[in-house]
Amino acid sequence: MPLVLTPLPIDRGPLSIDLCGIVPHAVRDLDRAAIARLPIRADGRPAQLGEIFELAGDPTDEVIECRGDFSRVHSLGAAMASGRIDVASDVGRHAGAGMAGGIVAIAGSAGDWLAAEMTGGEVRVGGSVGHNAAAALPGSQFGMRGGLVIVGGSAGPLAGARMRRGMLAIGGDSGEAAGFEMRAGTVVIGGSVGPRAGMGMRRGSVIALTDRPTVPPTFRRGATWQPAFLPLLLRRLDRAGFAPARPSPCGPWQHWHGDALTGGRGELLFPA
Repeated sequence: MPLVLTPLPIDRGPLSIDLCGIVPHAVRDLDRAAIARLPIRADGRPAQLGEIFELAGDPTDEVIECRGDFSRVHSLGAAMASGRIDVASDVGRHAGAGMAGGIVAIAGSAGDWLAAEMTGGEVRVGGSVGHNAAAALPGSQFGMRGGLVIVGGSAGPLAGARMRRGMLAIGGDSGEAAGFEMRAGTVVIGGSVGPRAGMGMRRGSVIALTDRPTVPPTFRRGATWQPAFLPLLLRRLDRAGFAPARPSPCGPWQHWHGDALTGGRGELLFPA
């Protein structure tokens, strides 16, 4: 049985809980009493994990199962290197931030800064996410630098901002400036694309599967063609559980190059 965390009800527990550091590889060699003494922060104050959460199960298999309301729990899976975290509800901000490996699977929605600056592993969200998914933290030059993030619902503004590597796949709509100042990597959007997608990008790809977004004025029109890599990319995402509306396999695609103000080596691709 995996290690099970269940927070106190909100009427008896804190309004904000920071779980940074409570990850599978950090607890796998500890007994339950030692895990209960691990330091966390609750409403900005130092606390111990066992004061806020009921613990059950065994951590040795590097699986943590989160039950109950985790919408007020932040930094879940932050800096995770291996193992798996399963969440049956919504989670707060910074889930999966700085991840290097493992899997975080969230059945509900997630707050801002999901998978910010992650370098490896997978983050899967069944619902929607807030601002700055897979993006750079304030003051940082690079956002996501590796791994895979799959969002079943929609994403807020600045999804994939300053991405360096990796892939962010959004099943629903994206907010304003998806792929803002991208350095490299791939952002796939299954629904409608917000304004200014790809603005300031240096390299990388923003791919709209069904929408025909408004192209920033600093982009240059490219070829209309059928890219051979796209079916391979979609098959990879299918295997990972990504299931948005699908474009016609026979229709041509329109390619745009940009942003010309930052070198023009990025690309915006959507059905022609």
